[in-house]
Amino acid sequence: MDTTPATTPRRTLRWQTATVLSVHDEAPGVRTFRLGLAEPATHLPGQYYVLRLTAEDGYTAQRSYSVASAPDGRPEIALTVERLDDGEVSEFLHDVVVVGDVLEVRGPVGGRFAWDGVSPALLVGGGSGQVPLAAMLRHARATGRPDLVRMLVSVRTPDDLFYGEELTGPPVTTVFTRTAPPGAVRPAGRLTLDDLAPLVRGGETAFVCGSPAFAAAAADLLAAAGVPYHAIRIEQFGPTG
Repeated sequence: MDTTPATTPRRTLRWQTATVLSVHDEAPGVRTFRLGLAEPATHLPGQYYVLRLTAEDGYTAQRSYSVASAPDGRPEIALTVERLDDGEVSEFLHDVVVVGDVLEVRGPVGGRFAWDGVSPALLVGGGSGQVPLAAMLRHARATGRPDLVRMLVSVRTPDDLFYGEELTGPPVTTVFTRTAPPGAVRPAGRLTLDDLAPLVRGGETAFVCGSPAFAAAAADLLAAAGVPYHAIRIEQFGPTG
């Protein structure tokens, strides 16, 4: 499994200002912030930005957030942020930030989890792990190559699914672990080999994003389904916010 940090160009490590252009609720406690960049840089689907807050006394706090938007040539990025209790950055973003506010960001950062947009990919996300994978799916659709990706999203309930209708229908498979919607063919339950195996074509790169427990379990299932460990790239997120 490839979890090695990637080298990032120095120019992307400079802090720049970003203006909040819009704020949109995705799910309970989850919001997407669309930011206009002062110094635009083209990102790859799967990369992230670091966002920094600075208090009047000089205290700073920063967190990394995956880019949810596909690269489309516009000087904007979308960051989807889950509000976490006692998360000093996520709480501020949800409770204080409004359209027109100016934040500090740097990026794009990361390369190992970035999709090139031209090779087959299997995307497996749990919870907030939907975010960078949505950028990959959006990019595939925008470039007219949705056939390159197959995506599986694992969420607890229908209310936990981000991005509305975008993550439904081909090429997306949705697994509900606690409560399935009315009429669902698959009953609620944990991700299984039977869920993943039909999505494996052979020769693809698998991108797995979610909590450490989810990522480890999904990687083992992918390996059991025939995906070599060296072709599995993992992005994990923890409880800090």
